[in-house]
Amino acid sequence: MPEGALNRRVMAFDFGTRRIGVATGQEMLGTGQPLALLPARDGVPDWDSIARLLEEWQPQLVVVGLPLNMDDSENDMCARARKFGKRLHGRFHVPVEMVDERLTSFEAKGDVMAGGGSRDFGRHGVDDRAAVLILETWCREQ
Repeated sequence: MPEGALNRRVMAFDFGTRRIGVATGQEMLGTGQPLALLPARDGVPDWDSIARLLEEWQPQLVVVGLPLNMDDSENDMCARARKFGKRLHGRFHVPVEMVDERLTSFEAKGDVMAGGGSRDFGRHGVDDRAAVLILETWCREQ
């Protein structure tokens, strides 16, 4: 393992057609914090906002959630998330890994409700919290 590999700064994305959640964290700590909820139009993000986040946080690795079905099969959103990951790599030349994100949005909603937060997830998204769970899943798998 290369020196410093365990101390990488990682940025995670929870891809969605209306919103994209972003989180950041350190691999060594194994935890992340919500960073941003970015609007998307039918899955097309504001690339300038993503560029600003990448410039500010300088991650050594980007992880993108892959919303597999419970039986491990892929669906349309998997293809779109993979395409988003390829575009991140192509535009910004950062290493990108895909991470199984099954149930992260469900878990993030449960966390919000347990904490007494709003249940209006249409207006108050949990995608940034889901991105934290994606990042933490990736860290556990390393």
